[in-house]
Amino acid sequence: MMRLPLVLIGALVPAAALSEVPVNKRIYGLHESVHIGELGITVPAKLDTGADSASLSARYIKTFERDGVKMVEFDIAIDRDDREEWGIQQREWDDVELPLTGHVRIKRRAESVQDGERDFSRRPMVTLTICMGGRQQKIDVNLTDRSEFRYPLLIGADALMSLGALVDPSLSMSVGTPRCREDQEDELMMEAAGAH
Repeated sequence: MMRLPLVLIGALVPAAALSEVPVNKRIYGLHESVHIGELGITVPAKLDTGADSASLSARYIKTFERDGVKMVEFDIAIDRDDREEWGIQQREWDDVELPLTGHVRIKRRAESVQDGERDFSRRPMVTLTICMGGRQQKIDVNLTDRSEFRYPLLIGADALMSLGALVDPSLSMSVGTPRCREDQEDELMMEAAGAH
């Protein structure tokens, strides 16, 4: 008779623990609307805890140097119908220039590697300020052509951790339209550190 109540209590403890989300964490869906400050655009993004880094769909990528600063120029690779639907103008997607943050090595899928080819690709990175729901954060984003995917922005685990994100794959577009202020990043860093 004593074992049954202990088993029930043991089964209820994890459920109770999951119902309490830490103050500095936010629950997001598998897909969310994200504003990218440096580009002035809002796009749908896929939140992927299985990927380490974030990726933005880009093509015609070239690096160069201007006044001693390494730069990257690219076009945002989103098809015309989606650009129209999301209100993205040509000046926002064409010949974008941003400082180059560095490069990242991304392991390629085994089935896409031909004999004698490298099993990784080297992608340029930029730093972007993203806003998702009411949270804003600077993240490093690699540039690659994602035009065959529905979501032009993929947000990986590194960025999700910096946003204090918990991802519930049963949700989609759950935090609504991005709503951040320019001065919000410092407040979020203090909140994450436990200061008020």
